[in-house]
Amino acid sequence: MQRKTDLSESLSHLDKLAPSGYGLGLHIRNGTPYMLLRTYDPEWSAKYADEGYMMVDPLVFWGVQNEGAVRWSELEAPDPHHVLMQAATYGAKYGVAISIGPISSRSIAGFSRPDREYSDAEIQHLLNVVSKLHFDTRPPDSLTQAQRAALQLVAKGFRHAEAAARLGISESALKARLRSARDRLSARTTSEALQRAQENRLI
Repeated sequence: MQRKTDLSESLSHLDKLAPSGYGLGLHIRNGTPYMLLRTYDPEWSAKYADEGYMMVDPLVFWGVQNEGAVRWSELEAPDPHHVLMQAATYGAKYGVAISIGPISSRSIAGFSRPDREYSDAEIQHLLNVVSKLHFDTRPPDSLTQAQRAALQLVAKGFRHAEAAARLGISESALKARLRSARDRLSARTTSEALQRAQENRLI
């Protein structure tokens, strides 16, 4: 429970520091983030996904090549598809890119605001928050046997009552196991926990 509370506090800090939204991919492995958070304008997020801009985004390109933080205005990465110019039309005019962690499990983020450049103090604060999130959301190496069994039955489509009966436990005990699996995987829902467990070959 403490981990989830810490996560919520960190994300609320980011909301205040990025009034035009942010995108945060935590522990990117083989091109896929363990956790992806986006608060940019929904229209921009949809366009970004539809056009496949992640493959050509100068923020991502910089984040793969570097660690640390840089203002968008100081990026030297190529932007042939004018991703940053398009982002500005949705209010994301000024921003910071942040990259943390080893290349095998890197976290890359972009934060934006509509009115001015980020100050050095704000950039340091964002760097601290992202570093904490990167540390707090490390994918677990394993699940307990009880957590794994509960998730596997739900993944097969069994309802809670059916899954509990198969495991020889009460429905409330099954829900407790699913809740502990969600907490361990930093997931808000059971379906999100299932996805993360499967992507990390934990079930």
